[in-house]
Amino acid sequence: MIFESHAHYDDEAFDEDREELLNSMRENGIEYVVNVCAAADGLEKTLELTEKYPFVYGAVGVHPDDAGKMNEEILQRIQEYCRLDKVAAVGEIGLDYYWDKESHEIQKKWFEAQMEVARSERLPFIIHSREAAQDTLTMMKGLRAAEMSGGVIHCFSYSKEMAKEYLDMGLYIGIGGVVTFKNAKKLKEVAEYAPLEQILLETDCPYLAPVPHRGKRNTSLNLPYVAEEIARIKGISCEEVVEVTCRNAKKMFGIKD
Repeated sequence: MIFESHAHYDDEAFDEDREELLNSMRENGIEYVVNVCAAADGLEKTLELTEKYPFVYGAVGVHPDDAGKMNEEILQRIQEYCRLDKVAAVGEIGLDYYWDKESHEIQKKWFEAQMEVARSERLPFIIHSREAAQDTLTMMKGLRAAEMSGGVIHCFSYSKEMAKEYLDMGLYIGIGGVVTFKNAKKLKEVAEYAPLEQILLETDCPYLAPVPHRGKRNTSLNLPYVAEEIARIKGISCEEVVEVTCRNAKKMFGIKD
């Protein structure tokens, strides 16, 4: 059974068939899903999904693109939600210099504040980092992320050398549909280099659908394509990829069967 470590089923892209889709997960080999909050006004949507579906867990946090909407009241709500049984992580949080919707200083301020929530609540973190490699790494080291309760660099998009920095901290690398793209040379190198014991499978759905569905709406049902490509790159069986990454996710998120 596959563990989907990063999905956005609260997204409007699923408004027409969300219930039908989520109800089909188990029969299609998806054991658990972590629904990851991104928007400042979307925290409760993630909590609703965790309440409705036994196999859905939640991550609460605000994406750097929404950092300008953050305030102390929202931060306090995130901290309170962290104490709910089915909230398994703080995320997704971090830095995004690609879209550059918010100033770098504002992004850094709320990244650090949410990392401190993860520290105080002893929860793992889910990091979003795009076109912000050095600043993310500098902050992670400054925050002593290696001493916290674990975490994942989601949708990893940097070099093998950068991956080593995070792997040496004991963190996980999140790999999704991009690894199936022909031009994803760096990520394929990372997938080969990283120990399987430090890889999580993810989709980031509805975004980043793998080949052969690239450009279409993504769902967790596409995760076998990701597992198959990682297996091909590493020269191991798809079953081993699924089994080990599932075990990794359960360990990081603290989910016991």
